Amino acid sequence: MRAALANDVDGIVAECGGSMMCATCHCYVDEAWVERVGTRADGEEDMLESAACEVKPTSRLSCQIRIRPELDGLVIHLPESQT
Repeated sequence: MRAALANDVDGIVAECGGSMMCATCHCYVDEAWVERVGTRADGEEDMLESAACEVKPTSRLSCQIRIRPELDGLVIHLPESQT
């Protein structure tokens, strides 16, 4: 989420600034990356219930994806809307 904001990625609103309070950084992790990204954080599932677009098995809050060297090249897809 922070990387998306810093690089003006259109589609990540991040109203709560990464506090896992809004779901406006909802994203879909590309299938090829799901295992490397890992499981949802505690409470993430509940927050995704308020996402504006369809929640899929690959849905994540981008603020909860911790960037690590093994995620170099990570592919993320954005929903049609965050609001």
